Amino acid sequence: MSDPMTDFATRRRTMVDTQVRPSDVTKFPIIDAMLTVQRENFVPDAQREAAYAEGVIDLGGGRCLPEPRTLAKMLDALNISKDEAVLDIAPALGYSTAVAARMAQLVVAVEVDEDLASEAQTILMDADADNAVVHVGPLEQGAPEHGPYDVIMIQGGVERVPEALIAQLKDHGRIACLFVEGELGTVRIGHKSADRVTWRHAFNANAPILQPFSAECAFSL
Repeated sequence: MSDPMTDFATRRRTMVDTQVRPSDVTKFPIIDAMLTVQRENFVPDAQREAAYAEGVIDLGGGRCLPEPRTLAKMLDALNISKDEAVLDIAPALGYSTAVAARMAQLVVAVEVDEDLASEAQTILMDADADNAVVHVGPLEQGAPEHGPYDVIMIQGGVERVPEALIAQLKDHGRIACLFVEGELGTVRIGHKSADRVTWRHAFNANAPILQPFSAECAFSL
């Protein structure tokens, strides 16, 4: 009978070798973090067996865990360093937060649901992500009291990026968003300078649109 922990460790290495490295992600901090963080602990119990599968994991309620390739390439483009603060929007149970915490000085995760945020904080503590904190509040409002941030990333699809988030990005900071237009999704990296963000295409990906970042939500404000 195989040891479940050993089995997950094998799957974790396979995930990196078949999904991350072939996507031209080779930076040691990213590879090391994704080999170390136990992704199976950051999904609902019923989803543990699917934790390392290729593709998006549906968490219900319009939320998802983006595929490993998407997070890896996003982190590669953002190039986070050890002295930087990161704002991680909508990480659900905190997988992306835990991975980024191994590269950054501080990671602030934002979740709107108190129970989900509490569970995420517990899992992050168990994962020794001592430099990560979960902030409870509307996703689109970020966590200004902990900012400004060198890096912002959003774990889900967007049609718009609220000015409230852009305002929390330091000058010369970077933001990664998965913009969804119809059936197409594109991760773009924004660089802020003089209160303006210039976007560039990074790679194609897909994920469900987060409701607070939909165009319809913008029209209702």
